[in-house]
Amino acid sequence: QVQLVESGGGLVQAGGSLRLSCAASRSIFSIHFMGWYRQAPGKQREVVASITSGGSTNYADSVKGRFTISRDNAKDTVYLQMNSLKPEDTAVYYCNAVVIPKNYWGQGTQVTVSS
Repeated sequence: QVQLVESGGGLVQAGGSLRLSCAASRSIFSIHFMGWYRQAPGKQREVVASITSGGSTNYADSVKGRFTISRDNAKDTVYLQMNSLKPEDTAVYYCNAVVIPKNYWGQGTQVTVSS
């Protein structure tokens, strides 16, 4: 079992940056898949970025070139660096960890980008 706690959200102007953190309650060294998702009002939750234990990353087309996901196994933390933020990035951002066969989620952190 693993608990995830997100932090780093807030209000930022368009073009600005934020870094989200996801702290895990246990070692993430052996967690194969971790990711960031987001859910905007009235929309379905969507994957933003993911990273494997080997460091392979994937990004949604809408954030490629602007967002970077990374993991620090020593700190049991996954990060999402978000640059060049746009109003359409406004959403609640959730951290996800897949520990087969279970899926774990954090409580979410709000990101609001003003135009």
